[in-house]
Amino acid sequence: MAKIAKRTKANLELVDKNKVYTPEEAIELAKKTANTKFVGSIEVHIRTKIDPKKTDQAIRGTVSLPHGTGKTKKVAAFVTEGKEKEAKEAGAFMVGGEDLIKKIKETSKIEFDVAIAEPAMMPKLAMVAKILGPKGVMPNPKTGTVGENIAQMVKEIAGGKVNFKNDDSGNIHQIIGKSNFESAQLLENLKAFYNTVLTSKPAAVKGQYISGMTINPTMGPGIRVKM
Repeated sequence: MAKIAKRTKANLELVDKNKVYTPEEAIELAKKTANTKFVGSIEVHIRTKIDPKKTDQAIRGTVSLPHGTGKTKKVAAFVTEGKEKEAKEAGAFMVGGEDLIKKIKETSKIEFDVAIAEPAMMPKLAMVAKILGPKGVMPNPKTGTVGENIAQMVKEIAGGKVNFKNDDSGNIHQIIGKSNFESAQLLENLKAFYNTVLTSKPAAVKGQYISGMTINPTMGPGIRVKM
């Protein structure tokens, strides 16, 4: 039988597996068990009752977390020449058009966290869709990453706007901040995320939609929570 580390064992003893905590209690407990040597994140995991094999039950959306995630996201802007200055001044990490697309096609390297694009660039991005798609960084109008207002998109993403979607099991995962955030900040982020997921219920899903939720710190125990 595998030996459990002292820190892990101590954290597990702090969490009552049979209890469903309030958001306030869960956040306090998550911060208490976030006792790694580095500053980790606080994660939220939502279980849904969708059938992930059915495309009309897929969950996908965006949410602006009031206090961000604590991580600065590197944004790549695929734009025409006339929009390059706007993207750079807004703080985009990488800016380019066909040249940047060509580089990605040749190297298959993705050195950014989020990609945005002008509508005019979408047909050209088709040639690297098989590279960007599996990594979840292909610009998409549904996630607010395709549009004419490049500066606004860059600033929103840098300010805490995140994309979410269900995984192959129908679950949704999201970081809502760092473990050194104030409890009130984590609570606001949690509520913003949960409410957005709640309103993203697919029309094809009938009855109960969310079946459970847990939060946990990086390398920490899961804590059941109910809004």
